[in-house]
Amino acid sequence: MRVAAKKIRRTCAPGELAVAQTGDRELIARLLDEAGIVRAIDAPGACFVAAYAGDEAVGVAGVECKVDAAMITALWVREPMRGRGIGGALLAAARLAAHTRGARRLYAIADESAGRWLVRRGFAAEPAAAIGVTMAGAANAAALIGKMAAAGWSGFALDISGDGIIER
Repeated sequence: MRVAAKKIRRTCAPGELAVAQTGDRELIARLLDEAGIVRAIDAPGACFVAAYAGDEAVGVAGVECKVDAAMITALWVREPMRGRGIGGALLAAARLAAHTRGARRLYAIADESAGRWLVRRGFAAEPAAAIGVTMAGAANAAALIGKMAAAGWSGFALDISGDGIIER
């Protein structure tokens, strides 16, 4: 028996925000293209989440996992939708996706402005060499690390090993 693939789109009421994991390759490709981000959508260990305002996709985040580490490989929100907490919601969803897949540390590479945004959300500076060793072999992460030095971007890390632990 052959089952046809069904696209699942997250919808919500106008003015409401929803963030959900998506396997819709066309949507991911369109959002990444709009953002000017080149990533391997089908890379092993890659996961994407999209933010929706009503029926419209307004942002995307990508995470690539490798054993007990993960790296944010994309995080973007459409310009007119910025400043509404959508980036934070995408980061929270990417963090949850990474933790669910067994990651204990979450890495990111960012320019100065985005780096300040990450630090306000708990990330700390991390040497590129350390990120490179940890994420070696992960397709999107390796490409980002290679471009980091040339662009003058910095590495960041967040300990997510305690996410989901209930302390009594």
